[in-house]
Amino acid sequence: MTICIRVRVPNVELFVMGADGPTAISSNDLFGAKFVALFGLPGTFTKTCSAKHLPGFVNNAEALKAKGVGEIICLTVNDAWVMNAWGESQNAEGHVAIVGDGGLNFTRWAGLEIDLSVKGYGQRCKRFSALLDDGVVTHLHFEDGGFGETSAETLLGDL
Repeated sequence: MTICIRVRVPNVELFVMGADGPTAISSNDLFGAKFVALFGLPGTFTKTCSAKHLPGFVNNAEALKAKGVGEIICLTVNDAWVMNAWGESQNAEGHVAIVGDGGLNFTRWAGLEIDLSVKGYGQRCKRFSALLDDGVVTHLHFEDGGFGETSAETLLGDL
């Protein structure tokens, strides 16, 4: 499902891996004053996330940037340590910024929280992709079962 909207992201705390470990960063710093391709997923090291979602953005990073995207950001509810290890295993460095929302600060605000406790995952983020212009969501995609709507290729089509 595709939604075209204009909603400003609130300033919430997220985490990235810094030189000394997990480092807090505000969503204003991540999404403000630039054009961002943002995608979120249920979890790192999981089948679809590792085989399709993140690799699609890594492989299409140059094409997205050629169409004006300043930064590509992957968000999930894992902590910064796990996010960093996953990004390294997926060769994301230099292509996709890996951001942890372990407190579900962004995920809850966006209404993207999903309880996957039945699978042993706990609270997670629904699979989505979006374009943000200076912190304002302009395009938003959700999966309605399966995978494809939230892919890098779909965002390329929006551009």
